[in-house]
Amino acid sequence: MEDWIPGGTDPDIEGSTIQSIDTSFAIITALRERDGAGVTELAEVTDLSKSSVHKHLRSLMKHGFVVKDGDEYRLGLRYLDLGAHVRAQIPGSTEIKHKLRELASETGESAQFAVEERGQTVVLHRDVSHGGVYSRGRVGRRFYIHQTAAGKAILSQFSDLWVREILERHGLPKATPHTVSDEAALFEELTEIRECGVAFNSEESTEGLRSVAVPVTGPDGDVLGAFAVAGPTHRITGERFETEIPDLIRSVVNELELNLAYS
Repeated sequence: MEDWIPGGTDPDIEGSTIQSIDTSFAIITALRERDGAGVTELAEVTDLSKSSVHKHLRSLMKHGFVVKDGDEYRLGLRYLDLGAHVRAQIPGSTEIKHKLRELASETGESAQFAVEERGQTVVLHRDVSHGGVYSRGRVGRRFYIHQTAAGKAILSQFSDLWVREILERHGLPKATPHTVSDEAALFEELTEIRECGVAFNSEESTEGLRSVAVPVTGPDGDVLGAFAVAGPTHRITGERFETEIPDLIRSVVNELELNLAYS
């Protein structure tokens, strides 16, 4: 976990900011949410003048972060370069990709590797088998950390005090009627995860989807993230849900941790 203090204010971002940068990010966010938009629409959703939006778009285009297609603007591929660079900074990123492919192939489902950032879960890598289901967990997607198996696996590696700080900041919002939303119930589940080393999710992030996750720790003992396998409830059930997939993920994680320790 990075040097963010959960629950409290962040001294690195509190206080005054550069308004022009805030404005650019508001425009970038609007473009991402709409898969592209024109100046008029962007001005309306950001409460900015058309002239201001146009100036920011020109600056973003100059540096390759926005491209123009007819009268509409959309995000440029410059972000792909930045994203690849950020992902490569995670220890063992290449080995993680190989292990994900192995998991997806052996289970016939979708496999993910997620990390924690600022108290939320971020999907860093994903591999889907031929028969796997493409869920909402695309690369880069953020989730409330208690809503996913990977998130709960990561939480289990934190102290109760740290978990409470995260909950104070983000709360326990529901994604589905099955999402754990009671603090006492979550802590009871985290205790079970610490004992067995596996986190389970039954339709807590997406209805009709179950997942299993195991945390990954680095050579220094810090949690790096978690591997998860997800699939439809009619396929991931019974012994396959409770034993087979957990044992397979444990085996993959053990191999990865050994490789990271002695590489």
